Amino acid sequence: MSGRSAPPSETDPREVQGKSPRHTSPWIKFGVPVAVLIIVGAVLGGVLGTQLNKSSKNNNSSHPQSSTSLSPQQSSSYAVSLSSAREKLGRFATGTDTYGLPEYPSTTDPGLFGTPTFVPPQSSPPAAWPTDSFKPSNPQPTVVRSGRPRLIAPSYKWNALPSLISLDPYLRGWNDTIFGNATAVLNVPPKAFFLDGSSGALDTAREIKVRVKNLAYAYRMSNDSKYAERLWEELLNASGNGTTSFGTAGDNWNSNHFLDVAEFTAAFALAYDWVYDYWSQPRRTALMWSIISLGINKGVAAYNGASYGWWRTVNGNWNCVSNSGMIIGSLAILNDDPTGAATQMLNLALPNARSNCDLGVSNDGTWVETANYWYFGNTGHAEMASSLLTATGSDYQLLKSNPNFYLTGLYHIYVTGMTSLFNYGDHGPNKFSTTANCMMFYGTQYNQPFYTLFQRDRIDASEPTGLFWYDPSVSGGWWDNLPLDHYFSNNTDQWASMRTSWTDNDGLYVAMKAGTNSGHQNHNDLDSGDFVLDAMGQRFAGELGSADYNAPGYFDGGNASSPRWLYYRKRTEGQNTLVVNRQNQVLSAFPPTNFDSSNTTQGSSTVLSIPQDSTAFFTADLTNTYGGTSIHRGIRLLNGRRQVLLQDDISNAANAIQWRMHTNATVKFSTTSTTNDTATLELAGKTLVAQLLNVKNGLQFSTAAPVRYDSDPPLPAGGTDPENLGVTVLVVNIPAGSNSVQVVFNPQWVGFNSFISPKSVPVSQWSLRSHD
Repeated sequence: MSGRSAPPSETDPREVQGKSPRHTSPWIKFGVPVAVLIIVGAVLGGVLGTQLNKSSKNNNSSHPQSSTSLSPQQSSSYAVSLSSAREKLGRFATGTDTYGLPEYPSTTDPGLFGTPTFVPPQSSPPAAWPTDSFKPSNPQPTVVRSGRPRLIAPSYKWNALPSLISLDPYLRGWNDTIFGNATAVLNVPPKAFFLDGSSGALDTAREIKVRVKNLAYAYRMSNDSKYAERLWEELLNASGNGTTSFGTAGDNWNSNHFLDVAEFTAAFALAYDWVYDYWSQPRRTALMWSIISLGINKGVAAYNGASYGWWRTVNGNWNCVSNSGMIIGSLAILNDDPTGAATQMLNLALPNARSNCDLGVSNDGTWVETANYWYFGNTGHAEMASSLLTATGSDYQLLKSNPNFYLTGLYHIYVTGMTSLFNYGDHGPNKFSTTANCMMFYGTQYNQPFYTLFQRDRIDASEPTGLFWYDPSVSGGWWDNLPLDHYFSNNTDQWASMRTSWTDNDGLYVAMKAGTNSGHQNHNDLDSGDFVLDAMGQRFAGELGSADYNAPGYFDGGNASSPRWLYYRKRTEGQNTLVVNRQNQVLSAFPPTNFDSSNTTQGSSTVLSIPQDSTAFFTADLTNTYGGTSIHRGIRLLNGRRQVLLQDDISNAANAIQWRMHTNATVKFSTTSTTNDTATLELAGKTLVAQLLNVKNGLQFSTAAPVRYDSDPPLPAGGTDPENLGVTVLVVNIPAGSNSVQVVFNPQWVGFNSFISPKSVPVSQWSLRSHD
């Protein structure tokens, strides 16, 4: 594609460092986003292999690494066998599990997947997109290519797609899914307008955007007018010209919640552009005026001081999505617009997006809001940049103005656990049209093929824009040579994740965060020291996510006494961390952190033998987080990554402290112990044993309900907390004074019982070898 950007540096972000049947966990219902992806994906069977080989010191297998050490006859035989195996494999993932994550075949053959790369175009498969002939020497945002479509998928891509679909199993599968989704809409009524409090009509806008993409795609690929006519019915209704009312006349797209305007505008723009040749002139005119009057004119007003234009100065999803809708809408009707609004909008939105949307990514790649809001912001950014590239021939520095934006894909990979995201903070409204397919766009633009390879096996990949962002010349296993651990050191974020494998979802995943408790656009929690833990295909320590977005004062978190911090899921007691004297953490705190890793990487095979000395740890000095109470918290992997140690060193605390962990597991205590120093957590047939070590001062486990303390200040008038059904809080009550609270988590791995009792080492003295 034209406009491909080189990465901002020569550093591969992957080098940056500082199965049994699975069941649906209750975290799916209560702990992860209630964010329905309107994507129909085939769920196939697949068994993953797990190897935690205690004696192994490397990742090599007995299979040949290359043909260089073989005789010519052996080399030829191996090459033929490998080619046959790859052809038979088709898609790398054999299916998806109950969490929607890909399952990979168990193989120790490093040649089957190989190093991530873009294979140069050849006369035989793998095929690639043809070269775009539209290459203006002096691109201008108001000078667009001739002909339609011009947004994301110009005609040369549509023309090449049938041939590519016949050659590529991923494109073929996505095409079938999109047609299935489009066909499913044919016999349902147009989406009705629905206003959901502080979330506006966003669900309505995004679901209509999904329908637009699928129906427009199906029409262009089949030339069957039934898809275009059903699309027109949807557009007629959403413009306020149908048989039922749709919002407020003249402001049908709800400008007071500008995300709604942006998403409706983008949907209408894609419908206008992708189906341009089918629409009659009166229909084109009607669509254009809807885009102008209900969309772009509202955007111009936002830039000219309207109260709903506050998003112009924020770095995050609001800026990305809002500017994206305005830019896509303007590009769609440019040269047709008799008012000049489209040109005016482009001149306003483009520099603003560079200055604000692009800063939604921190300098380590972390999204400034939360792991779930990454989807919203990056989808908007990618659709905006892609449309500019295809329509005008340049992204106008949207991909380069933040030199570290290219690391955002790395963040998404490491924040994805064995069951779900490290889903701290708010998760946002339903995703609908928002997917992670920006990974495929960024994979090409930043020359990071492992981004593309990572996303193409995900359940949300079957979506039209992602299909056009996918480069079918990509090859290899995205996990090849990828470190298992990563530390994100940006001052605002500061977090780390550690795991046992990239391809075995039944392994171990631990993530912990610190960073600042403010500066996340009121989507954060008071949660320094918060962690999640996945093992054996279950999330044993999980997040509660968003509370009620419509609750009074929910998005008012500007100071310590703001109402946001009264709601349980936002308070410190609603997190997997410590609570001092039943009080929230300090809002303005910034805890220093430390991280180290043995830098274990996975090879190209899907089975990883972990060296016994492989480890990683993350620590945080939470003293200023708790107003001067000296607390050092650390989490580390032990015993070849089979066990997890969580330790809190507390010095001279003036008040009682409570250790808290939220779980969907059934918690049981040993009937033979009077001190409850061991808790057995059972979840979906899997067992995790938590043990208190070096018990002093009468420390023991107990349980509590996931509700506010009875001593908490009252909720705002009319405010309520959502129920946390199926959740138990595992608790350790710690008296005032000095204590070292050491909890070791022992997943009950099949065929393994060689658990160790780690040394007692102060968190401040942890090192890679401190617990050998």
